[in-house]
Amino acid sequence: MSSPAQAPVALYTPEQRRRRDATRWTLVQGLLAPLQFLVFAVSLGLVLRYLVTGEGFGLATASIILKTVLLYTIMVTGCIWEKVVFDVWLFAPAFFWEDVFSMLVLALHTAYLLALWQGALGARGQMWLALAAYATYVINAGQFLLKLRAARLQSDAERRRTSIPDGTGLGAATAGAAR
Repeated sequence: MSSPAQAPVALYTPEQRRRRDATRWTLVQGLLAPLQFLVFAVSLGLVLRYLVTGEGFGLATASIILKTVLLYTIMVTGCIWEKVVFDVWLFAPAFFWEDVFSMLVLALHTAYLLALWQGALGARGQMWLALAAYATYVINAGQFLLKLRAARLQSDAERRRTSIPDGTGLGAATAGAAR
C-alpha cells in the first residue's frame, strides 16, 4: 500500500515571503546576481585565453579581481537579505546548503587573491586556482537557480490553491478562512 505523497516543505512562510517581497535587498540580489554572472563569463573567457595563448595576464587578473569583489558584495548583501527575511545572518534553514557551498566559493576566491598578493603559484597556477573557484561558483549559482525555481513553483501552487473555486462560489481561500 502506498502512502499519500507529502507536500513539499515550503521555502518561505507567508511572513517570510512578505518580508522578502518588501525588502529592497531582494532587488539588490536580483541585480547583482546577473551582473556577477556576466563578469564571470567574460572573465572565464579571459582566463582561458591566457591559459591557451599566454597572453592577457593583466586583463584576466583584473577580471578575476572584479568577479571576486562582486562575489564579496553579493555575499554581504545576501547576509543582510537573510537577516531581513529569515532573521538570521547566514545559514537560514531554507538556504543552508547553498550557504555552506558559498563558503567554499569564498574560500577559493580568497585563496586566489592571497596567491596573487603573495606572488604564489605563478601566473598559470593562479589562473588554474581561479578556474577552480569558478567551477565552485557555477555549482553554487546552480543551487540558487534551483532554489529560485522552487520559490516560483511554491508561489504558483499557492496562487492556484487560493484561486480554484471549491463549489461554494467563494473560492478556496474564502472557504478556507470560513472553516
